[in-house]
Amino acid sequence: MNSRKQHVIKMSHQLFIDRGYHATSIQDILDYSGISKGTFYNYFASKNELLISIFKGLHSKMKKERNELLIGKDESDLDVFIKQFELQMNINRKYKLFTLFEEVLISPDPELKQFVKEAQIGVIKWTFERFVEIFGEDKKPYLLDCAIMFIGILNQNMKYYALEHDRYTTGVHQVVLYSVLRVEKMVKELATSGEQLNEPELLDKWVPKKLKVNGTFQEELNQSINDLKKISLENHDATKYIELLDFIQDELLHAKNPRAFLIENTLVPLKNSSLFDSKQVEHLEYLVSIFFNEHNN
Repeated sequence: MNSRKQHVIKMSHQLFIDRGYHATSIQDILDYSGISKGTFYNYFASKNELLISIFKGLHSKMKKERNELLIGKDESDLDVFIKQFELQMNINRKYKLFTLFEEVLISPDPELKQFVKEAQIGVIKWTFERFVEIFGEDKKPYLLDCAIMFIGILNQNMKYYALEHDRYTTGVHQVVLYSVLRVEKMVKELATSGEQLNEPELLDKWVPKKLKVNGTFQEELNQSINDLKKISLENHDATKYIELLDFIQDELLHAKNPRAFLIENTLVPLKNSSLFDSKQVEHLEYLVSIFFNEHNN
């Protein structure tokens, strides 16, 4: 991303925090950023697209830093998960994402509301997948329920804890730890009782139809990318490859109009790297070709 576009995103983000998203006009953004209307529309099709770019950029930053916390660590280590969620909450607070999300949630704009809904499902999905890694496949039938309860417990605990405590950073650790320990007990109780409210398969139904691809294909793509990510995580100087793999995954599974030429360019450094087994990268390239062959027919 060029520096001027990044400047517009940064200035707009500050305006949205100070004035509110709906109270900020495109003209306000032009004046505050020092750009012309033509330049704005060269970067963004609408104010909505600009806000979504802010969210996506910060989400990518958070994912990168969250993945780095796993480097050299056991993915089943509960302390790593606690640190990952602390990081996520601190980034949300630092960039006032909770405030922006709350404004969008009461917005009549269907595009923004849908985006926030997808983002919320994404948090649940990531939490569920981490719980599977932490608590094991045998507990999987109960872990979607536990992921939903954990997020609800965590948010409410943080909300009321913050009323009486000024030191947010310290509070995040205490609240996340407390909430995780409660859920750890729930997992054991549910596995013993066999009670289940939401089946993990529901996650696929909660993904909007326009974002869905064949379930088998999605599983195979996720597996292929996760295998390559694990190799990257084991090498301290290879975190850049995680960003490339995240981009391919997001583009294929979440973009309205996946861009083949960008994905092809992203695959090049993966193919040229001596870090990966060529067969693994070739398999990913094969899956990408299948995706675009199906979508072009």
